[in-house]
Amino acid sequence: MVAIIHLIEEGVVQLIRHQTDGSALVLQRASAGSILAEASLYSQKYHCDEVAQTPTRLLALPKKEITAHLATSPAFSEAWARHLAHEVQKARLQAEILSLQTVAARLNAWFAWNDVSIPEKGEWKAIAGQIGVSPEALYRELAKRRSNGP
Repeated sequence: MVAIIHLIEEGVVQLIRHQTDGSALVLQRASAGSILAEASLYSQKYHCDEVAQTPTRLLALPKKEITAHLATSPAFSEAWARHLAHEVQKARLQAEILSLQTVAARLNAWFAWNDVSIPEKGEWKAIAGQIGVSPEALYRELAKRRSNGP
């Protein structure tokens, strides 16, 4: 039963859903200041796993306290709605990236979304999961870009 929602104070955590074929789908990549799996507030059970990607510190927020604030504080309710709207926008962008046919196109969209040109080496596997490709396919695309230049 869902009793706690996590706020990330430090680090990076991914929300992962394991598929029946053994693959893992990254549903959320959250960093400091983010609320992890906020939709769980409206669920009876957790549907995904939280996996820390870096050393992480989380703040456990009791579900009962959050729902009480939503019921009694218009300012908190508005901030929560704004947060959820932002998360919907991110989810739609993620769906758009996953609809692209090639690794190159997905990576270009990820770069545009994250305003970076080449990810740090330690992030490659996580990025592969975010854009729905194998780490090996991402490594090949990055190597191709390095050999062809910017």
